[in-house]
Amino acid sequence: MTLHIDLHAIVANWKALAAKAPGARAAAVVKADAYGLGAARVATALYEAGTRDFFVALAGEGRALRPHLPTDARINVLSGHMEGADLTGLVPVLNSLEQFFRDRTMRPGKPFAIQLDTGMNRLGLEPADWAAIKAEALAAKPDFIMSHLACADEPDHPANAAQLTVFRQMTDGCDVPRSLSATGGILLGPDYHFDMVRPGIGLYGALPFADAQPVVRLSLPVIQTRSVQPGEFVGYSATWTADAPRRIATVAAGYADGILRAISSKGASLYAGDAPCPIVGRVSMDLITADVTDLAQVPLTLDLICPAQSFDRLAEYAGTIGYEILTSLGHRYNRAYR
Repeated sequence: MTLHIDLHAIVANWKALAAKAPGARAAAVVKADAYGLGAARVATALYEAGTRDFFVALAGEGRALRPHLPTDARINVLSGHMEGADLTGLVPVLNSLEQFFRDRTMRPGKPFAIQLDTGMNRLGLEPADWAAIKAEALAAKPDFIMSHLACADEPDHPANAAQLTVFRQMTDGCDVPRSLSATGGILLGPDYHFDMVRPGIGLYGALPFADAQPVVRLSLPVIQTRSVQPGEFVGYSATWTADAPRRIATVAAGYADGILRAISSKGASLYAGDAPCPIVGRVSMDLITADVTDLAQVPLTLDLICPAQSFDRLAEYAGTIGYEILTSLGHRYNRAYR
């Protein structure tokens, strides 16, 4: 099982998103092990391309990444200063009064950033809490102040403009670099860009960045092929039955590898080049079966993610989003980097 990862495409996507916000510096979100693709390799390639600001979710992710980047790379921790966290060499993004006072007590003079809640009601200081510490926080000179858009993937959603208004009300005149937009926000236009943008999913070839270069190809080895006669079934619970003589290939991968069982019998295929081989029967823990009757020759591997079937398309079959497909890809794959 090989997960082919095109680092050149990731860098190209970062540059393309950065070019859409020319007045802002472009960071890179590499949380969840760079969305499952390997944070050390991805961040190193992006650093070499000019990225200096990186975002992870947890301090442990930041500590794992820190040895792979030079000291001028800033690794920002979105969960902030959690109790007991080792933040050596990291920049916590403080989300609450409790975190602010903990950080300023335990790390006086150390770099920090602030996250404000502008309406998503997930992380960040609400307006009243921000007003209570604003003067003290600004006196300590945070690296930046940020917030996060809830509906940026929907350009016409009224929440975008509402959050922008609140963000401006909370930060205008602060004389601190500001950041509001991840991938979707970058695409909303310059009103949302401020001083730093934080592309994430768009780096890895997914929506909402429709112009992204594809980054991932997932190739699965064929273990066995067999002939199935009319009336014979394939897989658990006999959910698929042949209506004519068919040739079935079994490949080595399954939901233990993050290939969601929900794509079973939903129209997804494995691919031999551009030729689709419909997935039949249920995706099981370690195996997937596909109809290869129309192939003149069955190759050694079939692709699940490829230009003909992106992980966003797989997400449609599974009734989810591309983020879940990408970040679910497991650790049994050989990750091959270009």
